[in-house]
Amino acid sequence: MALFAGLLRFVRLGSPHAVVFDETYYVKDAWTMLMTGEARDWPDKVGPRQLPVDQLFAQGDTDHWLGSAEYVVHPPVGKWCIALGLKLFGGAGNPFAWRAATALAGTIAVLILCRVALRLFHNLPIALMAGFLLSIDGLGLTMSRTGLLDNFIMVFALSAFACLLAHRDWARDRLHRAYARDSADPVAPFVERANRPGRLFSHPPGHRRHRVPTGSPLVLDSSGPFIACSWWRLGAAVLLGLATGTKWSGAYFFAVFAILSVLWDAYERRRAGYRGWLAAGVFKDGLPAAAYMVPAWAATYLASWAGWLAHTDGYLRDWAATHPGQGQTWLPPALRSLVEYHQEMWRFHTSLDTPHPYMANPLTWPLQIRPTSFYWQELPDRPGLCTLSPGTDCVASVTSLGNPILWWLACVCCFLGLLVALLFRRGDWRYLAVISGPLAGWLPWVQYLHRTTFTFYAVVILPWMILAVCYLADWLRLNLPTHAYRRTCSVALWTLGLVSLFFYPVWTALPVPYWFWAIHMWLPSWV
Repeated sequence: MALFAGLLRFVRLGSPHAVVFDETYYVKDAWTMLMTGEARDWPDKVGPRQLPVDQLFAQGDTDHWLGSAEYVVHPPVGKWCIALGLKLFGGAGNPFAWRAATALAGTIAVLILCRVALRLFHNLPIALMAGFLLSIDGLGLTMSRTGLLDNFIMVFALSAFACLLAHRDWARDRLHRAYARDSADPVAPFVERANRPGRLFSHPPGHRRHRVPTGSPLVLDSSGPFIACSWWRLGAAVLLGLATGTKWSGAYFFAVFAILSVLWDAYERRRAGYRGWLAAGVFKDGLPAAAYMVPAWAATYLASWAGWLAHTDGYLRDWAATHPGQGQTWLPPALRSLVEYHQEMWRFHTSLDTPHPYMANPLTWPLQIRPTSFYWQELPDRPGLCTLSPGTDCVASVTSLGNPILWWLACVCCFLGLLVALLFRRGDWRYLAVISGPLAGWLPWVQYLHRTTFTFYAVVILPWMILAVCYLADWLRLNLPTHAYRRTCSVALWTLGLVSLFFYPVWTALPVPYWFWAIHMWLPSWV
């Protein structure tokens, strides 16, 4: 499935041969970081003919940056990833090179999502279905074929999520082994959990079994083993530090996933049969986990600024020297300057309200109401599919629009999954896992309804929207006759696949007749 996704992402990756949308910031920043160590300012136009610098950059004329350091509003990890692609695949002037890293990230995400779905549902067809849906979705596809940052947040967050699932499995096995060992002790202290929640009956050691009413579970009067520390959790903290080092929105994933992991540990203590599972989850698991996860996350984020700290000509790098006695005076000068830089970035992000033709209210992202047009070009030479329709205009476009049927279906599945978890699966922990992505990657944006935002930011929640579909599919698998379940899945997958095939040309800048492009604009807000 990952190979299939890679084909969709890498074939014709160099098209369009142009600097697309916000590539004008991130790709040129990545190039100057590769050349000089820091992002540099660029003029809009250069030369006697005042040619656009983006046009020259795409043609390989890439030496027009200025000596001044650029004020960048996002941390450097994602741009260093783009720079790695430039280094490995031929440098600037080659769109394949500056998009290679995002294409690789999108491909790896498919492989990881398959593994995540397998851990959650223990069913290989559902795991492959998750990978297939991520492979063919238009938002995932266009973001994998464009040199922007959000795909890196998605793959780092998804990788961290996979690590925390692995930690949960490790902790569960450790708890159940410990319970089996502890409960085998003939003098182990047990209590009976009564039918009324929260009421416990104590029993003398050694006389517990015959005094327990039929049907009442035994609970070991112990909090269980220490499970707060694992390499999986540390790896998740580092990955989420990299996500935050790409864009600050990665911090929301760290907060939600850290809390989710502690809740999982507490829940597994309860399932294993230990008393005081909630208090143990908070104090025995949560606090020690925070004691090393928060520093690991923060240290990873700070390390992402190593290039800025190493180069004395970075933007605001000398702020502390030129503003003695100001700022956080207890910090070393370099860190004082970094704090001031971050305050400027914060002011930018919280006050950005400049109108943009494709700005989209965050509440509309999951419904794909206002997609972003990355690229639009009329083609007078009429290549590609335009030869089949003579006498009509020929265009090439990149519209960052998710497969609309998939996204609408996923929104429905998020709601139906909640009903399934509450009514039929009695608080299934997997639904909380599924909904954690939207909680971290979408819900926090509701507080910035006034801010200039774009629908393509929603790519970070795409894997979890697909998991919502898989969650409902897993419930149907267990509750429908086999033939009905298979028929339902076949119809759904064929429909989604054909819709993606229909939209593929307007996702990947294939030359098409204008009328063909127009029939893809199902909603007026898509134009």
